[in-house]
Amino acid sequence: MFDAGQMILIIGLLLGLVFLGVHIAVALGVTAGVGLYIMMQGNFDVIFEFLSTTAYVAIRGYIFAVIPLFMLMGEFLARSGVAGDLFRLVNRLTRWLPGHLGVATVIANAIFAFVTGVSVAAAAAFSRIAYPQMKRYGYERMLSLSCVAGSSCLGMLIPPSVLLIVWAVLTEQSIGRLFLAGIIPGLLLTVAYMGYIIFTAIRSPERVGKLRKDADAVAVEAAAEREREDDADMAGALVGTLAVVALVLGILFGIWLGFFTPTEGAGVGAAAGLVIALLRGMKPREIFEVILSVGRTSAPLLLLLVMAQLYARVLSLTGVTGGIETLLVNSPLTPLMILGVMILIWLVLGCLIDSISIILLTVPIFAPVAVAIGIDPLAFAIMGIIAIEAGLLTPPFGILVYTVKAALPEENIPVFEIFRGTIPFWFLMIGLVVVIIAFPQVATWLPSLS
Repeated sequence: MFDAGQMILIIGLLLGLVFLGVHIAVALGVTAGVGLYIMMQGNFDVIFEFLSTTAYVAIRGYIFAVIPLFMLMGEFLARSGVAGDLFRLVNRLTRWLPGHLGVATVIANAIFAFVTGVSVAAAAAFSRIAYPQMKRYGYERMLSLSCVAGSSCLGMLIPPSVLLIVWAVLTEQSIGRLFLAGIIPGLLLTVAYMGYIIFTAIRSPERVGKLRKDADAVAVEAAAEREREDDADMAGALVGTLAVVALVLGILFGIWLGFFTPTEGAGVGAAAGLVIALLRGMKPREIFEVILSVGRTSAPLLLLLVMAQLYARVLSLTGVTGGIETLLVNSPLTPLMILGVMILIWLVLGCLIDSISIILLTVPIFAPVAVAIGIDPLAFAIMGIIAIEAGLLTPPFGILVYTVKAALPEENIPVFEIFRGTIPFWFLMIGLVVVIIAFPQVATWLPSLS
């Protein structure tokens, strides 16, 4: 078993490699190798056998097909124009609400999250779809951009979230139950975002274009006329949206009711997404581009998961996980304080590295500790996903903020303008973490019904 010095060595080595810019997969592999070397006292035959066995067992599992298949479904639907249809339809249905374009962006992002499971894709899509509309109606630029960036976070919480899948693989939890655990918190966060935008529109109507100068009246009327023209195409948008919603609900309920496994559900979703894309006019060349794009994105992610499983096994076998668990459980800290320390670490890391790397680095250590101090694994997973998601909006990393900026190069937007605008969204996410700490049933109620 590792002593304290060896624990510090292995964790310090991993963090040092990551912050030196070494790719996370390489850092995990090197750290696991060093741990094995110490544990096996330099017996390379045993080390290589352990490495090969772990990699083989990890890769042969059907569970690894879930990520590329769900990503394939999302790409087919996203590139077939689903995001635009969603926004137009929701915008049409929410015109009676104050700040309806911002509200429509949030709702459309929430529905789109059920399709893609990737926040970056949503941020890029709605930057080009929703922001021009809000600009046309005189919405404050900072508010418009923050609506897009903030609501894009929903993609990492609402199933089929890639982060939920990665968390499930690392902790050997049921993907289906984690998907169910993310639904109610995702809907609550959606409602909270909508409430903030409506409150802002009522309190400061000039931020949503309600106090325009007379010189802008013509532009507003022209925009309204274009919106009325769009209503003529609303039937097509309605059919497309209903098809997507039916597909997503069918997959989720199929997994929930046990008709098929998450892997089988992902396969059904990918096939149905292809059919919908073909019906909407996607060409063979575009299909090939989608498959190639998903391959380029998912292959490195699967390599990361293999290295993360190796890292987790080494931590367990060498006693690092048990040592840290014992250290924290026997410390004078209360369970709530220990949980607060873990959340604080996630928030700090969110300022520095991406979400998947944070999960790979911390969850193999934090998850056993959470179980030891009596926290429900499902509730802990959702708390962690939300806290890690918050890092998508925090400087200097804030990948969603940079995605929004990159999607609108012609606007020449100062990046810290978007960061300032997303502060309320960040606080709403932290507020939801507090709610789940106080009422874990928010995350555990739906899974308990299955």
